[in-house]
Amino acid sequence: MTNDVWITGIGLTSSLGEGRDAHWQALNAGTGPVLDRQCISPYAFHPMAELDLSLQIPKRGDQRQMEPWQRYGVYTAGLALDDANVKDDPDLLSRMDMIVAAGGGERDIAVDNQIMSELLKSNDRAKLLIERLSNELRPTLFLAQLPNLVAGNISIVHGVTGSSRTFMGEEAAGHDAVRTAHARVAAGQSRICLVGGAFNAAREDMLLLFEMVSGNWLGEADSVWARDTGNGGVRLGSMGAFLVLEAADHARARGARPVARLEAVVADRGPREAGSVGRSLSALWSRIGGGIEADTLGVVSGATGIAGQTAEELGFLETLSGAPIRAAGTHLGHGLEAQFPASLAIAALCISHGKVFPAADASVETNERVDVERALVTSVGHWRGEGLALVARAET
Repeated sequence: MTNDVWITGIGLTSSLGEGRDAHWQALNAGTGPVLDRQCISPYAFHPMAELDLSLQIPKRGDQRQMEPWQRYGVYTAGLALDDANVKDDPDLLSRMDMIVAAGGGERDIAVDNQIMSELLKSNDRAKLLIERLSNELRPTLFLAQLPNLVAGNISIVHGVTGSSRTFMGEEAAGHDAVRTAHARVAAGQSRICLVGGAFNAAREDMLLLFEMVSGNWLGEADSVWARDTGNGGVRLGSMGAFLVLEAADHARARGARPVARLEAVVADRGPREAGSVGRSLSALWSRIGGGIEADTLGVVSGATGIAGQTAEELGFLETLSGAPIRAAGTHLGHGLEAQFPASLAIAALCISHGKVFPAADASVETNERVDVERALVTSVGHWRGEGLALVARAET
């Protein structure tokens, strides 16, 4: 059984604003990325736009018990449900499946610093560490449970109570969350599914992890394509991105109109050696790209800006016969688990408007194509994981 899979709802929050209209306007305005250069200097990141959380998370108690990335996820999921016009249908929400791509939770930096200071003065560091971890951390929130809290809070706040799955694994979690959701809807195992993720970039712990692998971009270039000094690097971006995927016949029966059709999603997990990214992307493209006319294709890339793999991805993209290339990360930053869903949301906006948004880097992002019928979405994880998706016009 093969169903057409429609995107009937988009929830998107980032430094550019909230909602699909705000993002499309910002991408077309050509004003450049929104960056916070002061909060965690010398690192710049893309901060979340100011959100009135009460619009999607009415109870203050619910807001207080969530970490920022959980608030972003729950808020953005609500936007997607609103956009799909299902928010006030409890029967439909009770049957809606949910797949979330999530990280391992945010660290309590104050507690970390306190423990480290005490360890420097202790003669029995192992004993002190055990005591402090037992007393300072809430015992129910050990790392294996934290990712599930996003899906749990979406269920509590928005009433989405069908099956629920949470994937971990940085960018690859986003690939597999969308791939699984698409496959289940296409196969008839799910009729309607909420899928996506969220990320908070204002985190010293994440900047530290990237700094340990020389992964932060400290240069001036905003474009991910221009970060070719040394290792290049990422600018992290706060974002939430959720999509409502729905079988076309199910959507028609309730009078819903599609933003776009999600045609195919494929993923790989190749090694990180010279040439491996290009080979992986070419192999994935061979599975989904047959018969596609290049003169109606646009590209929304999730390139990180890390030099080697970004160059290999660009090399692959340049084989697509002049398809206009646009990098989501230049505008939104890099959001790990949420990056692939966010790029998909932007690609769906391009399809719904029939064109790509203006170029941010004329050395790479040429061709202002205005007859885009399909959009290829790429995603290469900063450490592991490659994913491609095709978004197309939906025949209503």
